[in-house]
Amino acid sequence: MLSRLKTDFQLSIITLLGACALLGVTPFAALRFMQGNLVTGIVDVLILGCIASGMVYAWITGDTRRSGFVLALVVCCGAVAAGVAGKAGFFWLYPCLMVSFFLVSPRGAVFVNLVAIASAMTMQNGAFQSSVHMWSFFSTTVMTSVCAYVFAFRNERHRASLQLLASVDPLTGVKNRRSMDEGLRSALMDARRTGRFYAVIMMDIDHFKKINDEHGHGIGDQVLLSLVSLIQQRIRKTDQLFRFGGEEFVLILSGVDCNGLKLIANDLQALVRQQLRCGENAVTVSFGVARLHPDETAEGWLKRADAALYEAKDSGRDQIVFAENISGADAPPSSMLVD
Repeated sequence: MLSRLKTDFQLSIITLLGACALLGVTPFAALRFMQGNLVTGIVDVLILGCIASGMVYAWITGDTRRSGFVLALVVCCGAVAAGVAGKAGFFWLYPCLMVSFFLVSPRGAVFVNLVAIASAMTMQNGAFQSSVHMWSFFSTTVMTSVCAYVFAFRNERHRASLQLLASVDPLTGVKNRRSMDEGLRSALMDARRTGRFYAVIMMDIDHFKKINDEHGHGIGDQVLLSLVSLIQQRIRKTDQLFRFGGEEFVLILSGVDCNGLKLIANDLQALVRQQLRCGENAVTVSFGVARLHPDETAEGWLKRADAALYEAKDSGRDQIVFAENISGADAPPSSMLVD
């Protein structure tokens, strides 16, 4: 449970704000019934039920987008309903207007807030003493929403930048090893749920250290960029390319059978042989290929591909080796190889 809260930002926000709402509203709901204010008490109970349901839905399904939107709509409109039932309820609307920007996107929160404000002014039920009172309420709620929007917009941009830095390799622009781990886990979950075939191709540029030593790291970087460009020209939108580290790349393929996998690997090898160059010299790549086995872990799957890559390097490089064709269980990782 704690691990999910640490890794899923939106779920943690829904859980935290939902728990605060439950703790904050429950005493008032009890007080309403004790005072005989049944209408407001029932409204509070309905709000509590919707908040609890939204939290449970988010935990079970992982769908934080829909649950967050529903929670934002419930707390804001619930505050309006409480205000209509009793004038003091309108005071709850101000924190709810701000909370909505934590639960949904800034645009979604603006929509929710406008609905809540318009509802409060339309169903006033004598809550405002005068038109001046009503328009003062309108001005202050709009100002609150605008300030919250500016903060939420800047925070969203900042968080998106941090996520990009954490998930993308700065040189090649493809996803990094951290993203690869998430991609492998997602592939495993989808394969178990749908039965779709998945495969991993590990690629390592042959003699890359020699390229850096003889031509410099700038030329080596250009070789890496050229390889990424060639691979991206051939793969589908559903395939995922990652930089595993140094000159190693990992390609996750979905929906490919044995014959299709062989065609893809051979096509990539032929493309690299024809077009990847370092000056006038051709650059080759070794390939280790592994299909996902039923009930296999991500670590075991990647280890088999790594063993196949080791075999390809050990067999003279510029080779394609399938993990199913070797024992390779105790083969050393390809990171131990000398280019």
